[in-house]
Amino acid sequence: MKILIYGINFWPELTGVGKYTGEMAEWLASRGHDVQVVTAPPYYPQWKVEKGYSAWLYRRDRFHGIPIVRCPLWIPKRLSALHRIIHLASFAISSAPVVLWKALRWKPNVVFVLQPAFLCTPASWLASRLAGARCWMHVQDFELDAALELGLLKGGRFRQLLQSFEHFWMKRLDTVSTISDHMFDHLITKGISPKCRVMLKNWVDTQDICPMTGENAYRRQLGFTSETIVALYSGNMGRKQGLEVVIEAAKRLRDWPHYQFVLAGDGSMRVALQEEAQGLSNIHFLPLQPVEQLNELLNAADIHLLLQRPLASGFFLPSKLTGMLATGRPIAATAYEGSEIAKAIAGCGLLVPPDDPKAIVEAVLRLGGNPEERHEMGRKGREIAVSLWDKQAILEQFERILLGFPENVSPPHRIHATLGR
Repeated sequence: MKILIYGINFWPELTGVGKYTGEMAEWLASRGHDVQVVTAPPYYPQWKVEKGYSAWLYRRDRFHGIPIVRCPLWIPKRLSALHRIIHLASFAISSAPVVLWKALRWKPNVVFVLQPAFLCTPASWLASRLAGARCWMHVQDFELDAALELGLLKGGRFRQLLQSFEHFWMKRLDTVSTISDHMFDHLITKGISPKCRVMLKNWVDTQDICPMTGENAYRRQLGFTSETIVALYSGNMGRKQGLEVVIEAAKRLRDWPHYQFVLAGDGSMRVALQEEAQGLSNIHFLPLQPVEQLNELLNAADIHLLLQRPLASGFFLPSKLTGMLATGRPIAATAYEGSEIAKAIAGCGLLVPPDDPKAIVEAVLRLGGNPEERHEMGRKGREIAVSLWDKQAILEQFERILLGFPENVSPPHRIHATLGR
């Protein structure tokens, strides 16, 4: 098939949407499909264009032989709801001519557009109609809902305009997929017909990310011993993670030197978090690590921290969860009972009330003091990762649905690793 992938995040971004979209494109190309990509220059999670790229120029690029066109965008220095919308709109405007040109000249079979950014929906829909192709949107984030939940976007006519825009365009798509049960069910409220829904879970390569034994380079680098209990957060450091709770937990455990916290990654809140943590010897910051060192980093943990702001928990299933499970380490996750995160970590971690540093401390002390419980939770997490989140199985099922076009996807598909096995 000829598949046009259209989204603001792509390789070489190492976290979130860019990571998964790059892996998907590479896998599809390796199966013999003709894949092309329209995207932006890499900028996430630092919110700064990587060296060697420009925010203001169009550029041709290649990734494992896949042709890429990178389109300009505006990157705000200070994040706000209005700035985010202008940021997304700048990419939607600059990329629309490229997508339409590829539709006319290259004639893809599928236009695969990713949310974020939902402002790209009109161009992707028009491109699919010009090419006689299917228009498939994959929702990694319900970005508008999240902005409302987090208070980034206030009420009023502007909010109503955005919601009307989203509803108008999403119900015109041929297929819409998303990554979790809650988000899958939420598609109905967006006007998506049940026969057009697909659940396409995020995945993990369970051979590349796996439990390790022996000396760990990161633990040695940070001066930790075999007796040190390490609570690790790795990923984006933004507003929706609520990482301030880790700083407060570290303050409460400052007199327990064998308990150490590590925050690895980058994002809009990193500088503020580092400033807040000044003077604490039990919290350490690492920059975003190369993908080839990810398994070593994740295996430095005795406990993984999966943190989300409470109001955002319903609209997110963090992509980092799959790697945590695959390493065979237990998870302490901030979420409410009955949430998607709570279901995902059942039996392989502890649920902690959001924004409660005392509860974080209690979870870390409980897991740190019970190696048998840590081992059993980690073992179960690894089993879940292999059975439900395996990369090869999920992408094989995704490919089977793609090859089923041009027929409508009906009834709705829920793709996970046990299908087709």
